[in-house]
Amino acid sequence: MTFVTNILYWISTAMMIPVIVLVILGFVWALFLLGGFYGGYMARRRLEKTMDSIYGKLETQSAQDVDYATVAKHHPALYDALTRVERLEWNAVHAEKILSDFELQGEKHLEPSKLLMRLGPMLGLMGTLIPMGPALVGLASGDIVSMAANMQVAFATTVVGVFIGGVGYLTLLVKKRWFVQDVNSLQYIIESSVESPQYETV
Repeated sequence: MTFVTNILYWISTAMMIPVIVLVILGFVWALFLLGGFYGGYMARRRLEKTMDSIYGKLETQSAQDVDYATVAKHHPALYDALTRVERLEWNAVHAEKILSDFELQGEKHLEPSKLLMRLGPMLGLMGTLIPMGPALVGLASGDIVSMAANMQVAFATTVVGVFIGGVGYLTLLVKKRWFVQDVNSLQYIIESSVESPQYETV
């Protein structure tokens, strides 16, 4: 039994360095995600004004007559979907497929935030529990310095792991709202062309 527990202890201890490396990489990734999120937020503010202008035009014009070029600078993916629908002459079946593709693309864009939200706390918890074994050994043997060093690692990985998970959670919440807005906008523009005689059905 002692041999088995020693194997488990060696395995968990050997995982300490990979976990710390992953926590550091996750922290760097979270910082990059925050930077991209800020850029997306600024582009989103400009996009909302552009979409309000397009919605106003759709009240008096058909979807085929509206110029969507201004969308390209703020949201290339949405612009690409609109140009594909235009190129296919607002065909109903093709428009539905393009909308589905746009939704899948949006889901892929959410994956980094989902991954950080889940991995951050997991890595933080592993980084907390793994050093606790050596810390308890140091406490039992009276090695206070070793115990303090291991506890420092445990608390540090916990804090960084929670930060990583928090960044993933917050960015996911906001990006989900943006994603729903984009899908609604694309669906509204497509469906607004239904009333136009130029809209072809199959």
